[in-house]
Amino acid sequence: MSNGEGCYFYGILAAKDRREFGPIGIGKRGNVVYTLPYQDIAAIVSHSPIVKYPVSRENTLAHAKVLDTAVEEGTVLPARFCTIGENEELIVEKVLKPRYQEFVDLLRKMEGKVELRVRARWPDLDAVFAEVVEENNDIKALKEALLNEKNAQRKRAGMIKVGELIQSALEEKKKTEAQELLETLKPLSLEWRENQVYGDMNLINAAFLVLREKEVDFDKKIFDLDSTYGKRKQLKYTRSLVPYNFVEIVIHW
Repeated sequence: MSNGEGCYFYGILAAKDRREFGPIGIGKRGNVVYTLPYQDIAAIVSHSPIVKYPVSRENTLAHAKVLDTAVEEGTVLPARFCTIGENEELIVEKVLKPRYQEFVDLLRKMEGKVELRVRARWPDLDAVFAEVVEENNDIKALKEALLNEKNAQRKRAGMIKVGELIQSALEEKKKTEAQELLETLKPLSLEWRENQVYGDMNLINAAFLVLREKEVDFDKKIFDLDSTYGKRKQLKYTRSLVPYNFVEIVIHW
């Protein structure tokens, strides 16, 4: 991106008139965030230098704060982080006008819905390893045989084999338990998205699009699952009125 002043584009809101959300624009310059209307929809924008903002915690939180503030006024469609147009006219002519019906339809689709996010993990991986060994006769038999193995080379090769078998069984167990959890929650949602998980301890990182009037049912199911799992599985449950996992407006200038 070249230097100069432009308009940082956060997303879309259903609004006919200009509104202001305060000096909360990205970049710590105190830029006022406001709506740029076209018919009955509006871009949520603030003045900004035309730069490539790093994907830092500070910048992503600033972007999210604007959307969390705007969503108090109504349904919001989030734009991709660091979308910057050269000026207001470009945003109206290149984004709002040609994609007006798309945004109206999306606003209607997301109205009255909430994004519920669920992460699940095994807090005690050693306990899960013990379960894997106990459930797998081949692993148990090999571990017992190695207890009496005198040859150091064969013992080392056997331990490597045990490690491989445990890792394979662990991945299968993770897949099974993640699928069971997803299948329990999916019927309570309209749509769902499964995000990437990293590390042996993490099972799922998923988002569910749920009608607001059905949120209490989802809450109850999470509470029931949490009670059932006890200390074996740990759930982290959050909500967002901004449907980040289900909408991302991408602009190609």
